[in-house]
Amino acid sequence: MRYTLRQLEVFLAVAQTGNLTRAATHLNMSQSAASSALKDLENQFDVLLFDRIGKRLQLNEQGRQLRPKAEALMAMASELEQSLQQHIHAGPLSVGATLSIGNYLAVGMVADYMLQHPNAPVTLDVENTEHIAEKVLNFELDVGLIEGEFHHPDLEIIPWRTDEMTVFCYPNHPLAQHASLSDDELTSVTWILREFGSGTRQAFDRAMHGLMPNMNIGLELQHTEAIKRAVMAGLGVGCLSLMTLEDELLRGDLVKLPTPSRDLKRQLYIILHKQKHRSAGIEAWIELCRSYSN
Repeated sequence: MRYTLRQLEVFLAVAQTGNLTRAATHLNMSQSAASSALKDLENQFDVLLFDRIGKRLQLNEQGRQLRPKAEALMAMASELEQSLQQHIHAGPLSVGATLSIGNYLAVGMVADYMLQHPNAPVTLDVENTEHIAEKVLNFELDVGLIEGEFHHPDLEIIPWRTDEMTVFCYPNHPLAQHASLSDDELTSVTWILREFGSGTRQAFDRAMHGLMPNMNIGLELQHTEAIKRAVMAGLGVGCLSLMTLEDELLRGDLVKLPTPSRDLKRQLYIILHKQKHRSAGIEAWIELCRSYSN
């Protein structure tokens, strides 16, 4: 075989960091050893995998084509090593989740996973849909849980569970006692919403199709808790996933506003890179997700 796993490991570290020094540090190697490994890989096949831009190394087209295959091979090699060591069945797992899922659902799932696989470390990255999808595409995350629809030819999109969003206000709001809201009332209020790029905002805009040009959007915030506090302060009406509002609705701090003319149900998804090797840990996580389906 004309290449080594170490050479591929250096290639992937440089692809992720864009810098040979940072890649060497990440791999606990000297810079000269990392540079030699990368040069040997390129020289053996008479190919350049990066464009050299100053001190930065940026993947070229050949490098981009190699990366998913190298990622899959290294994942299989890691799993084989773990099997040979017979220490654990599921290895380290890196999970990404959008804010509503991450803060109100995924933490409990991670706890369950760690109970089932006590020797398998898990990291949880919580960001909006676009950032989670980008990290899965860049192999920075093994698997993602997202609220919004996201289409990319390199992503495998698996429908997971349904979710319900709801419009809400503070108890003394003029609409708090209304049995339901009409479209005219929906356009008459000030809205406190999530930012563009979030799954929650995507679902809201879709549900309010035809009304958006006439809506008064007072604030766009990146965090669910900030939206709830702004609504409690009387700054406007909000719309979030019901799973993020259960405690406040139960205490009476917030009031649900029925919107029968608008469909606020949405689909949640599991996403993976199509070239990502499905390790024992990824398969175990997907099976855990299925147990959380509704």
